[in-house]
Amino acid sequence: MNLSSIQSASPEHYIEANGIDIHYAEYGSGHPLLLLHGGTANLESWEAQIPVLAEHFRVIAPDTRGHGKTENPSETLSYRVLADDVAAFIQALNLQKPLVFGYSDGGQIALELGIHYPELPGALVLGGTVYQFTPDYFDVLKGMGLLQAGVVDFEAMEYSDPGWIEYLRSAHPCIGNADYWRELMKQISMLWWTPPVYTADDLQKIAAPTLILVGDRDHGIPFGQTLEMYERISEAELTVIPNADHGSTLNALSIPIVLDFLLRWENEMTR
Repeated sequence: MNLSSIQSASPEHYIEANGIDIHYAEYGSGHPLLLLHGGTANLESWEAQIPVLAEHFRVIAPDTRGHGKTENPSETLSYRVLADDVAAFIQALNLQKPLVFGYSDGGQIALELGIHYPELPGALVLGGTVYQFTPDYFDVLKGMGLLQAGVVDFEAMEYSDPGWIEYLRSAHPCIGNADYWRELMKQISMLWWTPPVYTADDLQKIAAPTLILVGDRDHGIPFGQTLEMYERISEAELTVIPNADHGSTLNALSIPIVLDFLLRWENEMTR
């Protein structure tokens, strides 16, 4: 099954939440499942997973602030504001205890949501998510051309990966501004260079059952801190996907595990 085969007559929508118009798509029916994409991506990055998940849930996939077709009038990004957006989005749609599945930046947003809005989610999946940002993490940013907050080496980006630049142009359309992707990357550089500082006590604020999902070759996430997240979050489960790096963790092995987790907790909520 592909995405087009399950699209309704009008799968795309907008709704005002937290002062912005959030673009989102919706598929399937049942208990709401919110999908939060990674940084520099948009909701279409879930194309491979939505058909499977929509067989069981009302899948709702937004473009996060500044990404895809969602505006960002503030021209700044932070994980707290992105989580505030998601909380307002949940409330605007009147979703009751939605399941929340976030990956990479989407996982960071889901983590913030669980800490600051513990009453909202019915369960969380934190994929490719960290709570302590290491020097190696910042070295990776430099290697990507994100030299510091607000400073991006666009020439290096275009030289090293022209295909990524074409993706950024197409994934984040902005009428009248073909170079919007450059503005977005500056905003993302500030987001990634100024991450929140979490404590173990912050993790203990998460009340929702939580699946932590990580690839065994995701070198940007020290396994020790993944274990610490697992130990500190009260109702946590941990899945390590073999032979998977940060970009390949959402694969044919991991999605059935995520689906099993989500269905179990949906059943708990409806008993």
